[in-house]
Amino acid sequence: MRDSCRSFEFTSVLSFCQLAIIAHVDHGKTTLVDQLLRQSGAAKMESGARVMDSNDLEKERGITILSKSTGITYKGHRINIVDTPGHADFGGEVERVLSMVDGVCLVVCATEGPMTQTKFVLSKALEKNLKPLVVMNKVDRPTARPDQVEDELLELFIGMDATDEQLDYPIIYASAKDGWATTEVDGSRDNILPLLDQILEKVPPPSVDRTAPFSMLVTQIESDPYVGKCYMGKVQSGTIRVGDKIKSLNTEGKVAVEGKVTKLLLRQGLEQVPTEVAGAGDIVSVAGIDGAYVNHTICEHVVDTPLPFTKVDPPTISMFFYVNDSPLGGKEGKLLTSQVIRERLLKETETNVALEVVEHGEAYEVKGRGELQMGVLIETMRREGFEISVSPPRVIYRTEGEGKNKQVLEPIEELTIDVEHEHAGTVIEKITKRKGDMKSYTESGDKARLIFEIPTRGLLGYPAEFKNDTHGQGTINYMLRGYEPYRGALEKTRKGSIISTALGETTGYALASIEPRGKLFVGPGVKVYPGMIIGEHNREHDLEVNPSKAKQLTNIRTVAKDEAIRLSPVEQFGLEKMIAYVQDDEVIEITPSTIRTRKKELDSTKRKAQTRKGRPDFGDI
Repeated sequence: MRDSCRSFEFTSVLSFCQLAIIAHVDHGKTTLVDQLLRQSGAAKMESGARVMDSNDLEKERGITILSKSTGITYKGHRINIVDTPGHADFGGEVERVLSMVDGVCLVVCATEGPMTQTKFVLSKALEKNLKPLVVMNKVDRPTARPDQVEDELLELFIGMDATDEQLDYPIIYASAKDGWATTEVDGSRDNILPLLDQILEKVPPPSVDRTAPFSMLVTQIESDPYVGKCYMGKVQSGTIRVGDKIKSLNTEGKVAVEGKVTKLLLRQGLEQVPTEVAGAGDIVSVAGIDGAYVNHTICEHVVDTPLPFTKVDPPTISMFFYVNDSPLGGKEGKLLTSQVIRERLLKETETNVALEVVEHGEAYEVKGRGELQMGVLIETMRREGFEISVSPPRVIYRTEGEGKNKQVLEPIEELTIDVEHEHAGTVIEKITKRKGDMKSYTESGDKARLIFEIPTRGLLGYPAEFKNDTHGQGTINYMLRGYEPYRGALEKTRKGSIISTALGETTGYALASIEPRGKLFVGPGVKVYPGMIIGEHNREHDLEVNPSKAKQLTNIRTVAKDEAIRLSPVEQFGLEKMIAYVQDDEVIEITPSTIRTRKKELDSTKRKAQTRKGRPDFGDI
């Protein structure tokens, strides 16, 4: 099968293939890739290192955020592997890298079976006519149910109108954590090599023409401190050598930039290996031009037509980013101005095709897939030294029809929840209040699987609430299903805010008198300013207080000593939880060292006047 693929003077391998690892979040993609690297000899690493999750946020959260490519050589054949994210908010990463590969390895947990993101990534692969092979991971768990999961997979493939060829997929049983794979459930559990053998046998080689002019679609952009920007993609046709003159065509076919190749890099294990020449079918990074973007075509000068690219699903929520204008603004960050915020956001859109940025004067509306994607961007900027203010997320609506037939459409998500039976009632009640409709309820052991259709706005803020309701024992996943008519207003679930009226530091004396009025977000010794939110009121309306008031000292002695002040522990809000918590007239203040929430209008008098007129709309910034 491989001997007819290629044998060129500039490569030492017999043949090659490109493979994407796709799956639902936490089903074992990255661990599987690490094992392939380790056991093929492409990289030396400690067990459990998760080397493919390379940036700090990925290591901290234990999820893949950015797609990454690597290459291994096995039995004289080169296998290029692309690791992809599993969370729905980063679906844009999956969509764009599928254009680089010839096959996909669908990883499915032997306990959970196909999940919402499994359906999403598989549908994208089937649309591109890619032939899958299935890895049923975690079959060594006591809760594994391989027979039922096989049936669920078949139903999923049939429901997605897979072709007869795509339905003829092999199943490999594996434990990525322990580093073994087998073609039989009860087969030998020695190593991961049976999976590599199946990849060589089942993944088709690319159909390439190295005699045609060079062309490559940019799917990822990296920065190198020595050579500048490197544009990664799969070479679609022709060959490219160091020193060749090249140009970049935008999606409309216009020349964006011209230059000369200064460096070519191939992935081998965990390293980038320089090469003098690469050809059609290779995944390569090209340096030498500056000004190309993801989905641009890098090519020879004789090429005038850009390569087709995969359009990603549209964004469903938006947030406004702007300069931090609070009284504490500029005291903790280094990157403060509207111009540097603009440059950073536009730079993000160069590599993240799922994000859009719209300028509104000195405010910037960022449109994306979900709260997690927005939270990762904000946290990344915070660690880079930015100081910004951001609005709460808003759902992006659509309209269709005209005149009397005009109606508003909103994004609808397919929500899948796995939870213990004792918590199922609470989940159903809360999702129903958020305009969700339950489509199915199935039981598996001590867990129940609930599937809902729910507006995106109904999901905003719910994951954190769900975690509390289920004591961290449930899982929640969702994917965009489409747009449907607006389902009506949601019930208000949050009470009023406790707002500071003073500039200074909080005192235990003042907080002790405020605490009975609600839940505090700050303890003693915290810097506050007028308009800053320091807690949640017990009632529906906002409450203004002075949290920095100190006890007056006198020279009068009393027989009884002052009682020690005892305050309840303060709830620590993470960034995602804060994004979900704030209301329409509030903003989040982000600095490298602090995350605060405040009213958009700091002046109490003006704020009360706005309340009488109705709360401001962030779309009118």
